[in-house]
Amino acid sequence: MGLILDTNALSAVVDDEPGIREALGREDLVAIPVIVLGEYEFGIAQSRRREQHQQWLRESLHAYRVLDITADTARSYAIVRAELKGAGKPIPSNDLWIAALCRQHRLPVLSRDRHFDYVSGLQRVNW
Repeated sequence: MGLILDTNALSAVVDDEPGIREALGREDLVAIPVIVLGEYEFGIAQSRRREQHQQWLRESLHAYRVLDITADTARSYAIVRAELKGAGKPIPSNDLWIAALCRQHRLPVLSRDRHFDYVSGLQRVNW
């Protein structure tokens, strides 16, 4: 199987938070959406531990599959956004793209953000 990391999960991996290794388990695939990578890079730019985080990214990113946005993702995004709008349950824009990638690739998201629970057909894993 596999998992897609949300930004808070990627940060937890980098910081080796308690429980994160167990949540990752023995997954065959751990993916990072390009959106998450952008959010993380933005966080690094503002961090007091910038050098440490940049070094981790340089040394460790190769171990993850980076998921790009494609035309299929755009279609998935439109469907997810319409469903959530119709249900009156909007979520942040970047998380819409992450949810779209999760549904496109049929993978759960590792996140502490409960608004992912509003997306039908998407399983959220917590740690």
